[in-house]
Amino acid sequence: MSSQRRGELAILAAAFLFGSTFVVMKSAVESAEPVPFLSARFLLAALVLAPIAWKRSASPRLWQDGALAAAALGAGYVFQTVGLQYTTGSVSAFVTYLFVVLVPILSALLLHHLPSRPTVVGLVVATTGLVLLTGGAGSLGRGELLTLGCAVCFAFHVVILSVVAPRHDPWRLTAVQLLLVGAVLFVPGLFQGGYGFGITPWVAAVYTAVAASAAALGLQTWGQRLIGPTRTALLLLVEPVSAAFLGYAVGDRLGLPGLVGAVLILTGIAIAEVTPARPAVGEPAD
Repeated sequence: MSSQRRGELAILAAAFLFGSTFVVMKSAVESAEPVPFLSARFLLAALVLAPIAWKRSASPRLWQDGALAAAALGAGYVFQTVGLQYTTGSVSAFVTYLFVVLVPILSALLLHHLPSRPTVVGLVVATTGLVLLTGGAGSLGRGELLTLGCAVCFAFHVVILSVVAPRHDPWRLTAVQLLLVGAVLFVPGLFQGGYGFGITPWVAAVYTAVAASAAALGLQTWGQRLIGPTRTALLLLVEPVSAAFLGYAVGDRLGLPGLVGAVLILTGIAIAEVTPARPAVGEPAD
C-alpha cells in the first residue's frame, strides 16, 4: 500500500472517530461544565498516549510547535463544547465542518495567494447551507455562532499542522498538544463546576479521550504528513456524515430545510476542494 493511501485511510478513520463523539459530548455537557470536562478529556488522552509518545525520539522546537497547535485546538474545542449546550450534535457537526472551506482560504492568505474560484463558489454554497441549516440568517443562535468560532480555530489548527507536523514524531506531537490543552484548562475548570461530575460525563470523557483526542488526533497528525492539508480537509467529510447518522439514531432531526442545508454545506465543501491550493514549500502535494 502506498504512503498516500495509508495517509488517506488514517484520515478516514480519524473522521469517523471524530464524528462519533458529538452525541457523546452533547449528553456529557448536559450535566457537566465544558471547561472541566475538556480538561479531564485531554489529560486522560495525554495519559493514554504517554507510553507510546515518550518512547519516540524528541525533536527541536517540539514544545513550541506543540503549544502553537494546542492553542488553536484548545480554543476550538472550548467553542464547540460550549456551543453544544445550545444546539444539537448534528447541527454542531455540520457547522464545525465549515472549517474545511476555511482551510484553503487561510492557506492562500498565509502564502499571499488569492483563493481559487472553486473555493469562493464553495464558500458561498456552504454559507447558504448554513443559513438553511440554522433556520435563516436571523435564527443563527448562540450555539451556532460559538460553533462558527470553533470552525475558524480548527481551520487554523489544520494549517498549523501542515507546517509543524513534518518536523516531529506524530504521536509525540499529539501527546504534547493534548497535555498542554488539558493543563491550561485544569485551573479554570476548578472554578467552573469542578471535577465532581457524575458517571455519564466521566464515561464520555474516557471515550472521547481514547477515541478522538488520542486515536483520531494521532491518526490525523500522522496521515496529514503524507497527504497535505487540503486533501485532509476533504476526507474529513466523513465526520459530519457519521455524526448525523448517529444523531438520527438518538432522535436528532434536522427537518427538510436543515437537511437541504446540510447537503449544501457538504456540496460547498466538495466544490471548494475541486482545485487544491498550491502546496507550500515542504508540504505534500494533494
